[in-house]
Amino acid sequence: MELTNGAEATVKLEGGYLTKDRVAKRYRLRELDERIRKERTKAESRLMSEARRLGIPTPIIYDVENSVIRMQYIPGTPLKHVINDELSERLGKLVGLLHTGGIIHGDLTTSNLILYNDRLYMIDFGLSFMNCGVEARGVDVHVLFQTFESTHHDHKSLTEAFCRGYRHVFTGADEVLDRVTEIEKRGRYA
Repeated sequence: MELTNGAEATVKLEGGYLTKDRVAKRYRLRELDERIRKERTKAESRLMSEARRLGIPTPIIYDVENSVIRMQYIPGTPLKHVINDELSERLGKLVGLLHTGGIIHGDLTTSNLILYNDRLYMIDFGLSFMNCGVEARGVDVHVLFQTFESTHHDHKSLTEAFCRGYRHVFTGADEVLDRVTEIEKRGRYA
């Protein structure tokens, strides 16, 4: 059963497993496209596994072959449908752990978190990369705050709750949160 069919990947539920298959780009040379898709697939699965080692609930990776990842299906509810201050604070702690480990999610939205059995699972590491810089971390958090603002009426309260959790876990939190404010100002005057 196909769950999503996006520009970057097709995600299907097959035999109790979730398969994510990166879509071929016809505008690239076939050999180059195959190599890029294979490398990005390996990087995504490696970073998802590394996040799991840091204590962040993620789907378990069962197999990676060429441009396909076969992983655990998490049958929960997307965070965007159930988020509240408590869950936002828990999310802040997870992102704090992620950033402590030097991982940038790259697409930190409430659609890429699943609540299942009272655990928050982080999914879709397709745009993730390693970086310990304040700017990269700031952009990661800024994307989340933009999601809060555009899709949740209580975005200010969610942002404050996230910051509490983030500060609780990540020692460089204030520097990153200051950078988020700077990034927001850049966007207003661009």
